[in-house]
Amino acid sequence: MAHLKSQKATNFSGSCRTGPAWLKPAAGLMVLVSLFCGNVSGQGDLLITPRRIVFEGPKRSMDLNLANTGQDTAVYAISLIQIRMKDDGGFETIAEPDPGQRFADRYLRFFPRTVVLGPNEAQTVKIQLTRTNELTDGEYRSHFYFRSVPRIKPLGGEEKPEDTTAISVRLIPVFGITIPAIIRVGESTSKVTLSGLSLGAGGDGMPMLEMVINRTGNMSVYGDITIDHISADGKITRVGMANGVAVYTPNATRRFGISLMDVPGVDYGAGKLRVTYSASSDVKPAKFAENELILNK
Repeated sequence: MAHLKSQKATNFSGSCRTGPAWLKPAAGLMVLVSLFCGNVSGQGDLLITPRRIVFEGPKRSMDLNLANTGQDTAVYAISLIQIRMKDDGGFETIAEPDPGQRFADRYLRFFPRTVVLGPNEAQTVKIQLTRTNELTDGEYRSHFYFRSVPRIKPLGGEEKPEDTTAISVRLIPVFGITIPAIIRVGESTSKVTLSGLSLGAGGDGMPMLEMVINRTGNMSVYGDITIDHISADGKITRVGMANGVAVYTPNATRRFGISLMDVPGVDYGAGKLRVTYSASSDVKPAKFAENELILNK
């Protein structure tokens, strides 16, 4: 599930990024700050399930469940946007697809496009797959964007007098959250390897494991990464985990880093680290890739 919580940034899809998307000035100056994941003060806590929309096989419709767990009424505008994943896992909005990338928006229909949720209220968004006769083998991806609509101050409210002799710029932050919407047609040919494993120190002084996730084939990969320390005498200790790590098409690589836990008895200068990347599953995860890093003092 994806959860947009006041005063807290919540991870989803393996990466949570914030960043400005600037609108070029036309008449006057307008600045839009767009957050893929962030906080919405006074706009309620938005809980979204599921956190990914995936159409594959015979599936033609899905329900997206929204719930406001906050104490304020919140309004959200829903739209489909296009996103590029960068090699470091960050995101940026785009208008045209990169080579090898195909957008899903023209094949998706959803209702409603605006929701008003009171405290502890929930609503279902219906999503349908359309124009299936136009789809060819491969993957199509867009992202649902839930944009918080700020409450407008009623007319006649008390306002401070403005200095009409000066030019002022007003920054209006727009907060929101995105989840991927993916259409998969045909068999997946994707394969994954892990390379470039190296152990260093993070900003907090804790051990940081860096790696490169390499993807080939026609579809994205999405799963969980686990790191186990294996001592010289064979003792296995779980020292790191990251859920929901994705490498979207058309990206061939993603650089990924994770801080390791300070576990009593674990010596990061001896033994080895085993890194496993597996598909997310509550039953029996399918392993994408595995690699090991030998540790030397």
